[in-house]
Amino acid sequence: MSDKVFFILNKYSGKGIPAHVEQQVADACKAAGLEVTLAFTQHKGHATELAREALESGYTRIFAMGGDGTVNEAARALVNTTAALGIIPTGSGNGLARHLNIPLVPKLALGVLLRGSVSTIDTLRINGGLSVNVSGFGFDGHVASQFGKDGTRGLLGYAKLVLGDFLSYKEFDIRANVDGTISNHRAFMVSLANASQYGNNALVAPDASISDGVLDICFIRRISITEAIPFMMKMFSGHIRKSRFVTIVKAKYFHAELSTEQPIHLDGEPGEPSRVFDVQIQPGSLRVIMPNH
Repeated sequence: MSDKVFFILNKYSGKGIPAHVEQQVADACKAAGLEVTLAFTQHKGHATELAREALESGYTRIFAMGGDGTVNEAARALVNTTAALGIIPTGSGNGLARHLNIPLVPKLALGVLLRGSVSTIDTLRINGGLSVNVSGFGFDGHVASQFGKDGTRGLLGYAKLVLGDFLSYKEFDIRANVDGTISNHRAFMVSLANASQYGNNALVAPDASISDGVLDICFIRRISITEAIPFMMKMFSGHIRKSRFVTIVKAKYFHAELSTEQPIHLDGEPGEPSRVFDVQIQPGSLRVIMPNH
């Protein structure tokens, strides 16, 4: 494996990256005998550009330091290549890092991943866009499109937005093609899960695997106010399947035609609203550095 590593840092994700973390990265890599290059994102999509430049310069280990959005951007350049992605979580949710059991403290994550091994994971292709963790359309797509617009992020900011718009958002009808089987559904939101959670241990697909060659499609109906707390308890305890408001199916391919145009998010970042969504699993398409167990 190459003795060079490339780090992409997003100082604006989550609570930001303290200045001393940069020195920790340099010190840890030096101790491991690695040559390190640090680059900082300047705008939306910049992590993809930086990852492509790193690939062209011969780097085979590229680390994304940020949240799920930063990870997604870096993965866009690395999918279907021989380079490996490392994740140093500093975002507000860190869903994929939590699923992979990567420590949430940057110094600890760095130490674990510099000694880690490379495995391949699946990715999702959704209307031409890439998803590595959990994406979705409907209410969660709406929340993603509004999240952070007032400068407030984190779990409390997310909860405030959900509570503010929950009552006014309407369900929609879906004509679904799931691996060739046609079915009709009504939903408030649909989650497309490669991994198990949105972030903050909100387990929308607790049985999801990132390397089984299928995605988990989670149809979620509108939840009454009186059922909201029990529903959240099921989600955070990993028992969302027991909710009468949830139907989860596994598939390699999913095509959805909706009664109304719905907003979508890709790993928490807003995408293009649509009335048609085409989703395919891409088995073993991304190399990721994992903690050794």
